[in-house]
Amino acid sequence: MKIGVLNSGGDCPGLNAVIHGIVGAADQLGFEVIGFRDGFEGLLPPASFTRLTPRDTIGILKLGGTILGTTNKGHFAAKVGKGSIAEVPADIVAQAKATMDQLEIGALIIVGGDGSLTTGLQLFRAGWPIIGVPKTIDNDLSATAITFGFDSAVSTVVDALDRLHTTAESHKRIMVLEVMGRHAGWIALWGGIAGGANIVLVPEMPFCFEKLVERIKQRELQGNHSTLVVVAEGAKLPAGDLVTLDANAGGEVRLGGIGDRVASTLQTLTGKETRSCTLGHLQRGGAPTALDRILGMRFGVMAVKLAAEGKFGRMVSYQSYHVDSVPIQDAVNQLRLVQPDSELVIAAKAVGICFGD
Repeated sequence: MKIGVLNSGGDCPGLNAVIHGIVGAADQLGFEVIGFRDGFEGLLPPASFTRLTPRDTIGILKLGGTILGTTNKGHFAAKVGKGSIAEVPADIVAQAKATMDQLEIGALIIVGGDGSLTTGLQLFRAGWPIIGVPKTIDNDLSATAITFGFDSAVSTVVDALDRLHTTAESHKRIMVLEVMGRHAGWIALWGGIAGGANIVLVPEMPFCFEKLVERIKQRELQGNHSTLVVVAEGAKLPAGDLVTLDANAGGEVRLGGIGDRVASTLQTLTGKETRSCTLGHLQRGGAPTALDRILGMRFGVMAVKLAAEGKFGRMVSYQSYHVDSVPIQDAVNQLRLVQPDSELVIAAKAVGICFGD
């Protein structure tokens, strides 16, 4: 069998670990691996691909990014906003399928998030031998308990908060850290708890500035003259508005700027000097953590197992410490969101973290 693999959507720590797992497991079974460059675009004529052997993956386990490249734009964009889906044009699908047939690809492993797997589902329904591997640092896919890249992103947030603590305390300032999280606040929540934040703002929990000011004043009375705030980019202002930059070519609105808005408002309301910092793509870059290396490798191995067994139209999934699979159609458009009454939120509130609700 010839197995094709491509990375689609945003980059993510652990992508190379998945490739490492795929190539290693395929080699053990005598399969050939074809890696398509720059996502689905590599399928279009003239096809852009490379043959991958274990020799080609030596040392990539520890590397961030992806040796195959990726893109969240182009001819195969299937997501044009929350809940909105655009079909990939039939002529584009036909051109890509011609490449698949020419190379005699018996299984195509798509490593991507909700949008990429939505495209994969369309291709599967058109008769393609598709297997999905979930990829998102947001950790917001309900069909898997965790996605690789999330732990690395949280570690970056924690490192940033550790550094902001010292400068906040030195100047008695409020420091606001904006992190990724379009629809789900898992990075903000986990990073905020582990990094010792005092206020955490997530998309799922509306907040009001009066509650934040009240918490900051309480800290002042307790002798704590600095405050750390973590806000997810998708958190909405009290009026219900998202803070956006612009719309990209794929149709999804680019979020960003909520940190600055929160910082300026808090400075006005409290009179305390306030600064904001946006981590942005620092959360996507760099070497993956040990957890993401192992999880990514396991996902790659399971994807090859599904290909060998002819179980197409399925996505690799991690549940209860075990890697298995679920139908792709059950995985896409099913976001796992932070629940305000969840044990983790309750625990965070118990140690004094304010959510502004």
